Amino acid sequence: MAQILLAEDDDSMRDFLAKALRRAGHEVEAVGDGLDAMESLTQSPVDLLLADVVMPGLDGIELARRAAQEQPGIKVMFITGFAAVALKNRDQAPKGARVLSKPFHLRELVDQIDVMLSA
Repeated sequence: MAQILLAEDDDSMRDFLAKALRRAGHEVEAVGDGLDAMESLTQSPVDLLLADVVMPGLDGIELARRAAQEQPGIKVMFITGFAAVALKNRDQAPKGARVLSKPFHLRELVDQIDVMLSA
């Protein structure tokens, strides 16, 4: 079981992903934007940051960069419907960050998270 911080600005997607990850045995804190995610990161450590790339306020790439400064070694996975944006800015993301393009199957998400956490 891992501690996962989910940052997703779409309410229904956030709720859906949080429920699925909890059913897979993880503890999940779900927030609606990058600023709330950073506040959460300063209060408690997590094993994985799962962040949408495009969010208001603080986007997922900048969130991941700051998260890696706050918690060196944090694992990062981006979820996005804008793969080109994620790939263009990937050099700014923490080393080892993965990108999962929407739409994706929940099993694929859970499997990739398991692989990341076991590495």
